[in-house]
Amino acid sequence: MKSTVLVEPHGGRLVNLRADEERCLYLKNESLNMPDIILNERQFCDLELISTGAFSPLEGFMTRLDYESVLDNMRLSNDTLWPIPICLDISEKQSENIDKGISVALRDHEGFLLAVMNVEDKWKVDREKEAIKIFGTKDLSHPGVNYLYNVTGDYYIGGSLEVLSLPLHFDFNQVRRTPAEIRSEYEKLGWKRVVGFKTRNPIHKAQFEMTTKAMRLAKANLLFLPVVGMTKPGDFNHYTRVRCYRKISHYYPPESFMLNLLPLAIRFASSRDALLHMIIFKNYGCTHFIVGHDHAGPGKDSNGKSFYKSDEAQKLAEEYSDEVGVEVMPFKEMVYLPFEEEYCSSDQVSKGTETKSLSGSDIRKRIMSGKKIPEWATFPEVIEELRKAYPPPRLQGLTVFLTGLSGAGKSTIAKVLFSRFMEIGERPVTLLDGDVVRQNLSSELNFSKEHRDINVRRIGFVAGKITKNRGIAICAPIAPYSGTRAEIRAEIEKYGGFIEVFVTTPIDECERRDRKGMYAKARAGLIKGYTGVDDPYEAPDLPEVSIDTTNLTPGEAAQEILLYLGQKRYI
Repeated sequence: MKSTVLVEPHGGRLVNLRADEERCLYLKNESLNMPDIILNERQFCDLELISTGAFSPLEGFMTRLDYESVLDNMRLSNDTLWPIPICLDISEKQSENIDKGISVALRDHEGFLLAVMNVEDKWKVDREKEAIKIFGTKDLSHPGVNYLYNVTGDYYIGGSLEVLSLPLHFDFNQVRRTPAEIRSEYEKLGWKRVVGFKTRNPIHKAQFEMTTKAMRLAKANLLFLPVVGMTKPGDFNHYTRVRCYRKISHYYPPESFMLNLLPLAIRFASSRDALLHMIIFKNYGCTHFIVGHDHAGPGKDSNGKSFYKSDEAQKLAEEYSDEVGVEVMPFKEMVYLPFEEEYCSSDQVSKGTETKSLSGSDIRKRIMSGKKIPEWATFPEVIEELRKAYPPPRLQGLTVFLTGLSGAGKSTIAKVLFSRFMEIGERPVTLLDGDVVRQNLSSELNFSKEHRDINVRRIGFVAGKITKNRGIAICAPIAPYSGTRAEIRAEIEKYGGFIEVFVTTPIDECERRDRKGMYAKARAGLIKGYTGVDDPYEAPDLPEVSIDTTNLTPGEAAQEILLYLGQKRYI
C-alpha cells in the first residue's frame, strides 16, 4: 500500500467532544448534584485522548457491548477495528450510588470539573477473562495484569462524554497539540506523507538511525509522539526525556521533524497495543507507522521468559495495515558495526560480522549506576541531560530499607547506619524508624493489615521525597508484605537508589530478645494479627543485602551494608 495523501481519521471523522460555552455553564451547575469521580492517572490519560479525538471514533468510555466485542473480536459493536478496552472503572462503594441513566462528574485530583459522563451501562469486572483475552496471561509480574487485579475497581461504567475542559498541564504546552492541531500544521507545512514513531525512551543513535531510514524509505517527514502518560516503573521521567528530544532535533533535516507529546497510558499488551498505537497515529494524520521489535513489550514473566515473541506486534500490525489505512514499517533491532562505524538492521548483518548494541534499558541502567556510555550508543547532548537528572550513584538520593521481624535488629542497625552516614557528611540523612513514624505520622492507625500497610506506604512516601531531593533515607519498618515493598521500590527507584536489606534473624532469636513480651502475648492470644505468629511475614525474594544478626553486633551488620553501598558506588 502506497499512501499519497493523509489518511482520514479512524471511523471516518475526528471526534470533538468539547461542549460550547452555554452548555458548559449549564453542566457546571448540574454537576453540583451529580456523583463525583476523581480520576486516577490512567483514567486521566484515557479521558484526554477520548476528548481530543486521538481515540476516534470513541465518544466516551465503552459500554459493555463494545467492551465484550473488543475482548472477543478486537472490534467495536459496529464492527470498527479496536483492540484495547477503554473503560472507566469504579470501586464497589462508588457503584452503590451510580447506575444506568444518571450522569456523573469527572474531576481531576484537585476537584476541577473536566467532563460529564452520561452513564449508559454498568457491569462487574471479569478480571480473569480480560487478563487472558488482552494480555494472554494471568501472571501478576505483567504490569497490565497487575494493574487489572490490584488497581482496577470492581465495576466498569460506560457512556458518552461532554467535555468542559481538557486535562490541565503546566509543562511543555507548546508540544501538547491535539490531532486536529497537528493535521493543521501538516497543511501549513505542505506535509503529505508522515511517518509516526512512538517511544517511552530517549532517542539514542539506534533509534535515530531507524527513524531516518524510515523517512528515506517512505519519502516522508517524521511525527515523533513520545508517551508522557503512564509508562513503566523505572523509566526516565518525561521532563528529562523531552529535554533530550529537543536537544537532538537538529540532527534531523530542517522542517522534517515534528515533536508532540502523547498522554497515553500504555497497557503493555504488545500486539494489541501496537494496533491501538497505529490507530492513534492514523488519527494524528500519519500515513506510515514504525513498529519496532518487542513493541510495547512488558519484559519477562515470573519464570524469566518473555511474555510475547519479539515480532508478534509487527505481524498483527501488518495483518491489519490495509484495513487501518496506514503503512506499517517493521524494524528489527538496529546494531552498530564497529568496523564500518555505522548502524544496520540486525537481519541484514552477515554471519560472523562483529556487532555491538545497547538497548534503551541498558543505557538507562548504565546512567543510573554511573557507568560510561560509549560514543557510538547515543548523543553527547543526551548523555548530558540524563546525567543532570540522574547523576552517578554517589550523588544520587538513596533509601536503605530494612525489613524483618520485630526484634530482628532493624532499628539498632538503622541507628548505626545513621551515625556512619552523618560521619561521612556528603548528603543529608533522615532516620525513619517504624515505631517513631507510627507515633508521629500514623498515630491514628491501629495494627490491622490495612493500617500496617498504610503506615509502611507513608514511610515509603516520605523516603521517596527524601531520595528525590538527593538525601539519604534509612527506613526500618517490619513491612511484612512483599507487594507493598515492591510498590515502594518502584516509586523510589524513579528518583535514586533503593537498597532492600532483609534482616533474616530467626523468630526464636527475635522472641528471646523481646523485652516487651509482645510475642508471648501473641502466642497467648492476647494480641491478634502479630507478624510471625498469626500473621505472615513474606520474606523478600531478592534483597540487595541479607543479614542474620544472631551472631553479629549492630556495628558489624551495618558494616556489611556499607560495604555493599561502597561496591555499588553509593558512598
